[in-house]
Amino acid sequence: MARRQLAVLVLAALLIAACSAPRSWENRDTHIVRSGETLFSISWRYGVDPADVARWNRLGDGSLIYPGQVLRLTGPGSRSSSSGATTQARKAPPKPLPSVPAQPSPKWAWPTAGKINVGFGGKPGPGTGVLINGKAGQPVRAAAGGRVVYAGNGLIGYGQLIILKHNETYLSAYGYNKSLLVKEGQEIKRGQQIATMGEGPENKPRLHFEIRRNGKPVDPQPQLSRR
Repeated sequence: MARRQLAVLVLAALLIAACSAPRSWENRDTHIVRSGETLFSISWRYGVDPADVARWNRLGDGSLIYPGQVLRLTGPGSRSSSSGATTQARKAPPKPLPSVPAQPSPKWAWPTAGKINVGFGGKPGPGTGVLINGKAGQPVRAAAGGRVVYAGNGLIGYGQLIILKHNETYLSAYGYNKSLLVKEGQEIKRGQQIATMGEGPENKPRLHFEIRRNGKPVDPQPQLSRR
């Protein structure tokens, strides 16, 4: 009887562990959309161009995503076999997708007052931009005109984050904010205040500023005009 009870307890423990084990929502080829995510936040996470993700999934302007939707993160004809979408692409040659022409870089302005404390690729921080020192609560401004495509704290490692789309080629991001003063979909002018500075790594007042070209981070420092 004691052995039977012990076996039951062990089996129950194994079942509980299996049920509580974290499940992977994504692989390198696809992503399952979660509530609150946007095309731009998903693209930001994987370092891919949101325009490409929209084309690969035939999303038009990218607004037609919903929780539970499976998004392709690679182009048609990829050799990887870990996603059903890619397997389907092998069975029937995909129709050619229209290319997106590169657009010029906007004229960038400094997003806040202060000196760059951590350069591009440096630590602490995600290493995909620069950290600018400042004072808690000081204004954070749009480095160029554009549209707010993300405003929230759903991306780990960036705190309260704002992403601006300037054209089909360039995005900019502003992380570690104390408060967000704009909403998704809002049109923003160059120099307009969009947030207040919060605390970044090491609990110091800092702004994480990032520029992405076709989804890939580039060093913002050469792009910023001299004060």
